Amino acid sequence: MKKAYFLLQVSTFLSLLLFSFQTYLATALSSANETDKLALLAIKGQITQDIHGIMNSWNESLHFCDWMGVTCSRRHKGRVTLLSLESCGLFGSIPPQIGNLSFLRGINLAENNFQRKIPQEIGCLSRLRFLNLSNNALQGEIPGNLSFCSGLEVLNMSNNMLVGKIPNSLETLGMKRLNTLFLESNKLTGTIPKWLGNASSLVQLSLVSNRLHGSIPVQLQKLQNLSYLGVSSNNLSGIVPPAIYNLSSLIFLRLAYNQFHGKIPNDIGLTLPNLQVIVCGGNYFTGRLPVSLSNASQLEKIAFESNNFNGPMPPNLGRLSALELLGLNSNQLENIDGDDFSFIASLTNCSKLSILDLGGNSFKGHWPTSIVNLSSRLEYLSIQENQISGRVPDGIGNLIGLTWLALQQNFLKGEIPNSICKLERLNGLLSYDNQLSGTIPSSIGNLTQLLYLDLGGNNLEGEIPLNLGNCRQLLQVSLSYNNITGSIPKEVITSTITYLDFSGNFLFGLLPLKLGNMTNLISLFLSHNKLSGEIPSTLGNCPMMEDLYMQDNLLTGSIPSTFSALKSLKNLDFARNNLSGQIPKYFQNLTLLHYLNLSFNEFEGEVPYEGVFGNASAVSIVGNRHLCGGIQKVGLPPCKVQASLKKNKWFHNLKLVIPIVSCSILLAVLLFLIFFTWARRSKRKASSMLQTQEPFPKISFAELSQATNDFSSANLIGEGSFGSVYKGIMGENGMLVAVKVL
Repeated sequence: MKKAYFLLQVSTFLSLLLFSFQTYLATALSSANETDKLALLAIKGQITQDIHGIMNSWNESLHFCDWMGVTCSRRHKGRVTLLSLESCGLFGSIPPQIGNLSFLRGINLAENNFQRKIPQEIGCLSRLRFLNLSNNALQGEIPGNLSFCSGLEVLNMSNNMLVGKIPNSLETLGMKRLNTLFLESNKLTGTIPKWLGNASSLVQLSLVSNRLHGSIPVQLQKLQNLSYLGVSSNNLSGIVPPAIYNLSSLIFLRLAYNQFHGKIPNDIGLTLPNLQVIVCGGNYFTGRLPVSLSNASQLEKIAFESNNFNGPMPPNLGRLSALELLGLNSNQLENIDGDDFSFIASLTNCSKLSILDLGGNSFKGHWPTSIVNLSSRLEYLSIQENQISGRVPDGIGNLIGLTWLALQQNFLKGEIPNSICKLERLNGLLSYDNQLSGTIPSSIGNLTQLLYLDLGGNNLEGEIPLNLGNCRQLLQVSLSYNNITGSIPKEVITSTITYLDFSGNFLFGLLPLKLGNMTNLISLFLSHNKLSGEIPSTLGNCPMMEDLYMQDNLLTGSIPSTFSALKSLKNLDFARNNLSGQIPKYFQNLTLLHYLNLSFNEFEGEVPYEGVFGNASAVSIVGNRHLCGGIQKVGLPPCKVQASLKKNKWFHNLKLVIPIVSCSILLAVLLFLIFFTWARRSKRKASSMLQTQEPFPKISFAELSQATNDFSSANLIGEGSFGSVYKGIMGENGMLVAVKVL
C-alpha cells in the first residue's frame, strides 16, 4: 500500500515536472519565435522601395516562416535559418535587428540596392555559414566583428562602396572554414593582408578593382587549395612571387592592370596544368610569351594585352582546343621571318575561338590567307596598327560570325572585296589609314547591323553608295580623306548618326536639308571639299551638336539664326568660304563654345565682345576686310558705329529742337506784335496828351539873368567849345532850369 502510494506521488511529481518543462519550452519557443518575427519586421521597416512587391507577403495572414525569402528550421520550429532576397529590387538599409536572427545560417541580399553601413550586429550570428551582400550600395568599412561568425565559409561583399582596410580580425575566419572571400569592386585601401596565407581552406580570393597597393604577399604561396586568385585593377606593383605560378590548383589567375613587372615563367603551362583563364594585361611584363602555354590544355582565355612582350608567337597555340579568347594587342610581338604567320594557321584548329586581338604589335608581311579559315564562331578580329600589307582576302566573307573587324593603320591595298558584305552580323568595320583603292562596294548596304564604319585615309574613289542608307543603325561614319566625288546623298543621313566625317574629299553640290534630321548628331566634319550654297538652317535642329567643321568649301550666305539653339556647341570652323553678313551676336550666349574660326570670308560689321569673343586665342577672324570692333587683342579698327550713333542722336535732337525753336519764334513774333500794337497806342495817347498841354512859356533875358544871379560863376555848371551852361531858379514856384549861353 505504501509502495503504491509512493509510486503515485512519484508519478504525480514527474507529470507536474513534465508539464512545467513543456510549459517553459512552449514559452521559450514562443518568445524565440516572437524575436525572429520582430527582427524580420524590422528588416521590412527599413525597405524604402519594393519594386517587385516582395514585402507584400510579409503580413499577419501568413506565418513568418512562409514569408517570401524566409526559410525556417525543421528541427527548431519557428527559427529562421535562411534569408534569401537576391535580385528582389529592394531599396533600403540593413537594420541592426538582423543580429537577433540567431539561428541564421545563410544571408543572401545580393543584387539589390541596400545602402548605408553594414550593421556590426551581424557579428552576433555565430551559426552563419554564408553571407552574400554583393551588388548593392553599402558603405563604410567591413565590420571587424565578423570574426565572431566563426563558422563562416563564404563572404561576398563585391560591388559595393566599402572603404578602409581589410580587417586583420578576419584572420580567425581564415584559420577556420573560410573558403571564399570576394571583396572586388569596392574602394578598399591598404595592402593585401599577409594573414591570408594562413587561410588554408581558401579556394577563391578576389580583390579585383580596389585601391590596394604594395605587392602580392609571398605567404599566398601556402594556399595549396586556391583555384581563383584575382587582384586585377589595383595599384599593386613588384614581381609576382614565383611560387604563385606553382599553385597547381589555380584555374583563374587575374593580375591585370597593376604595375607588375618581370617575366612570365617559361614553364607556366606545366606548373599550372589546370589553368583556364590567365589575365595579365596592363602591366609591365617583358620577355617572350611562354611556349609551354600550349600544355595547359584547358586554357580558355589568354589576355596579355598592353605589356612589353616581344619576339615571335608560340607556334603551337592550336593545341588549345578550348581557347575562346587570345588578346595580345599593344605589345612588341613580331614575326621575325617576315611572312611567317604559321601561328595563324595553327589557330584554325581552335574551333571555339571568338576573340583574336593582335593589334598594336610589329607583325609585318602579307596578310595570311589562312586567317579566313579561322573559326566561324570568331566574333572579334583585330590586326590594327601593324605593318601588314597585301590585299584583304576574298574569303573574308567566310567569317560569318564576325561582329567587329579592325584592319586600320596597316599597309593594306587593293579593293574592298564584295565578300565582306556577307558579314551581316558586323557592328564595326574599321579600315582607315591604309592604301585601299577602288570604290566602296554597293553591297555595303547589306550590313544592316553596322554601327561603326570608318574607311578614312585611303585612296577610295567614286560616289558614296546610296544603299549605305540601308544601314539604319549607324552611329559613326567616316569616309574622310579619300578621293570620293559627287554630292552627299540624302539617303545616307539617318537620325541615329552621332558622328559623320566626309572631310577631305571632292564632294560638291548643296548641303542636304535633311542634315537637320540627325537629332543625335554630336560631330559633323565636311571640311576640305567643294560644297556650295548656303548653310542649311535645319542644322539648328541638332541640339546635341558639339563639333561643326565646314572650312575650305564654297559656302555662301550668312550663318543661320537657328544656330542660336546649338547650346552644346564647342567647336565651330567656317574658315575659307564665301560667307557674308554680320557675325551673329548670339555666339556670345553659347557658353560651351571655346573655338570659333570664321577667317577668310566676307563677314562685315562689328565683332562682339563677350563670350568666346572675350578670348582672342579662341577666335580667328582674319581675312574679313570689313570687320571692326571686338576686344583690343583682336587688332581690328574701331567701328564707326559710335559716330553713326552720335549723328543719329543729333538728328533725333534736331527733330526735337525744330518744333521748340519754331514755337519760340512764333511766340516771340506774337509778343512783338502785341508790344508793337501797345507801343503805337501809347504813342498816340502821349501825343494826344501833349496837344492838351500849354505851349512852352516865353522868358525874357532879364528873368534869366535874375534866375542865374547875373550869370554868376557860382551858378556855372560847365563850359565848352559851344558855350557855358548855368543853373537857375525860375519864378515863385522855384523851378530849376539850365541856361546855355552861346
